[in-house]
Amino acid sequence: MEKKKVLFFIYQMGAGGAARTLLNIINNLDRTKFTPILVTLNYNGSYEEYIKSDVTFIKLDTKRLRSAIFPLAKVIREEKAAIVFSTIPNYNTIAILANLFSFTGAKNIVREAAYLGGSPSENMKLLAYGMLYKLSSKVIALSEGVKENIIKRYKIKPKKIKVIYNPVDLDSIKKNIEHEEVANEHQAIFKEEDAKIIITAGRLVKDKDHETLIRAFAKVNERITAKLVILGEGELEEDLKRTAYNQNVLDKVHFIGFQQNPYIYFKQADVFVLSSKREGFGHVLAEALATGVPVVSTNCKPGAQEVLNYGEFGRMCEVGNAEEMAAKINEILNLNEEQTAQIIDKGLGRANEFNAKKIVKQYEEAFNQTIDQIEK
Repeated sequence: MEKKKVLFFIYQMGAGGAARTLLNIINNLDRTKFTPILVTLNYNGSYEEYIKSDVTFIKLDTKRLRSAIFPLAKVIREEKAAIVFSTIPNYNTIAILANLFSFTGAKNIVREAAYLGGSPSENMKLLAYGMLYKLSSKVIALSEGVKENIIKRYKIKPKKIKVIYNPVDLDSIKKNIEHEEVANEHQAIFKEEDAKIIITAGRLVKDKDHETLIRAFAKVNERITAKLVILGEGELEEDLKRTAYNQNVLDKVHFIGFQQNPYIYFKQADVFVLSSKREGFGHVLAEALATGVPVVSTNCKPGAQEVLNYGEFGRMCEVGNAEEMAAKINEILNLNEEQTAQIIDKGLGRANEFNAKKIVKQYEEAFNQTIDQIEK
């Protein structure tokens, strides 16, 4: 069977979840059936070094998304791509337009990862995206909740949408834990024997609601000796430090920025906490489970509910409720060794359901279905 070329388009292979998902798909794609091509704008991304050497990697000569349409169209044409795969609404729009201007038989598959909309202006924008999405062959939703939102907000027919959860590269996570160490400048954080380590990871933006986590941590710290480790970068770092100062815990909250290998940090923690207001999937929850750390998460719709199966695989609390979050964290930290081991084993089993090797098979099936439509 002739191998088919799948062109993946994203703005950069940076630190975000979308880039990590594309990396996991590309690296695990069956090379006997598909040839992956990765196209980005002219940025350097932190995940580039992890791309397998056999991947054709092309950077367009522009850093402006709007300017990418015709250069991307040229790549689609020259590479003779069968499928153009993209993720995130703005980039999906560019990929669809570029494919139209490529004047080829390539088909678009767009992935929607976020639970968007709510305000009238946002809903109008999503209707506009939906008009373009209707030109694609298939829409991938990363959870059932995201699918329902696409039907409601984008007005896309259900039969066009396929739900595929995010792939988690368990082999890579295991390798990162076994062969790497916490950076030297951070090792002292984890060496205080009596201190419990609470950890989180995510961009320092409003939707991640680290403020509620810090307030919850302050309540936990009234009862036990603990430290809060925050992985991630963002515009709210100074505001969050002020919150920690006002809560009298600034010396116990450690902002350590983006880490290429967050898993070795997760492994050192006693509990991982996700404080988000909303999540399309909650990829970091699945990764935390895979490292063998108990998790506490807000009941953020729709993703966290689905990853944790409404509390079966981790404690859940109300969004924005620092009191309840603190109570759930304390529950985990006060479990005995046997109870903790049971939770960890259960979490590892759940993480295996998101194994990249399994999930990528579902993507391959979607690619094949789309290619069959082309050939018919």
